[in-house]
Amino acid sequence: MTVAVVLFTSDLRLHDHPPLRAALRAADEVLPLFVLDPAVHAAGFDAPNRRAFLADSLADLDASLRERGGRLVLRSGPVAREVGAVAAACGAREVHIASGVTRFAHRREELLRKELAGKGVELIAHDAVVTAVAPGAVVPAGSDHFAVFTPYFRRWSQVPLRAPEAAPRKVPVPTDVRGDPLPSRESVAGVSHGVPSGGESEGRRLLADWRRGGLADYEERHDDMAGDATSRLSPYLHFGVLSPVEVVHRARAHGGPGAEAFVRQLCWRDFHHQLMDVRPQCSDRDYRSRDDDWRTEEEAAEEITAWKEGRTGYPVVDAAMRQLSHEGWMHNRARLLVASFLTKTLYVDWRVGARHFLDMLVDGDIVNNQLNWQWVAGTGTDTRPNRVLNPVIQGKRFDPQGVYVHRWVPELRDVAANRIHEPWRLPEHERAQLDYPKPLIELADGLTRFKHARGRTES
Repeated sequence: MTVAVVLFTSDLRLHDHPPLRAALRAADEVLPLFVLDPAVHAAGFDAPNRRAFLADSLADLDASLRERGGRLVLRSGPVAREVGAVAAACGAREVHIASGVTRFAHRREELLRKELAGKGVELIAHDAVVTAVAPGAVVPAGSDHFAVFTPYFRRWSQVPLRAPEAAPRKVPVPTDVRGDPLPSRESVAGVSHGVPSGGESEGRRLLADWRRGGLADYEERHDDMAGDATSRLSPYLHFGVLSPVEVVHRARAHGGPGAEAFVRQLCWRDFHHQLMDVRPQCSDRDYRSRDDDWRTEEEAAEEITAWKEGRTGYPVVDAAMRQLSHEGWMHNRARLLVASFLTKTLYVDWRVGARHFLDMLVDGDIVNNQLNWQWVAGTGTDTRPNRVLNPVIQGKRFDPQGVYVHRWVPELRDVAANRIHEPWRLPEHERAQLDYPKPLIELADGLTRFKHARGRTES
């Protein structure tokens, strides 16, 4: 009886899962394994909101495997040690895993290969599991990666994607390998109130609803903060309970401008993965240094706290930060606004904001989070590094009736739409009745106080 191990990481699903399919073809029995690695905790990445979503996803994966005659084996400890012990216990000769692009993923694969080689076990890493197109599949002439999105998108769009595979009907699993109890959402403290349920079952339901109800209008409405017209699939893609290959296929099958715009956003995930794959240091270092002399956390402590708490005095910024605290999620347009405000107006290091996002976001992904923050801060791949997003202009453009602000900043619910984004312009007697702070900083002051801001334009 031959056995292969499938080590699940950021791919917690059964549908369209190349490592699982390869293992089922190679062996009589397959052992599905997930390891709770203390290195994740040591690095500070097991934030409560993601731990809760992960607990849901593991429970759902286990339930789906049991429907197919299997089960999920959970182990806790250093990943190489635990995978080696499991492989030895079940006599496996292969371990299958999805390839990753971060320094953590590269190091994990390195440690696994070393540990397994000593036991005569082969590690097989599979591409295009956490991305639609493998990071190295699209490379420009004379470089190891694309540094600009648009030419990458053109080439990416021409790559033929593999056909998504259905979930296997049977997953025969060895019965003599012990596993630890699965974690539960209820055991996680500090979870934001509005964190959604995790798991492949929920992800597939949301994807189906999105294709029926929101995809067609995505191009026109994706920046409408009040309308909340985005897919909200990002946590499900981050944890891999949805296959990006399948999501792209389904969107393209739907067709139309909305689907095209949505696929373009999915391509941004792959764009960032191909960049991080060859520049893993971008997780904490500038992709392109602009010689910024950022204010330190100590220098800007009060402003940073106000930003985190949604008390900056700029309504659309505060609404977005309060949404993040409540839901562990934030509208994409709002993410750009609050990041621009922190880095361009308050001149605070992008790493401060990126860290807070990773502390809160259910979809907190080291690849997309860090590189999106750098894009806004002007140290990443943006071809307009001097871009500044004015929260008043942006609020009026993308929340013209103030519905988004009214939803998340109750102190301003009685302020009319034509004043909602500039409450400091209200008559003095009306301002005095509001339990709402004055602006932390005048926008013009924030744009000119620091030498890095010279020559920047607002949009």
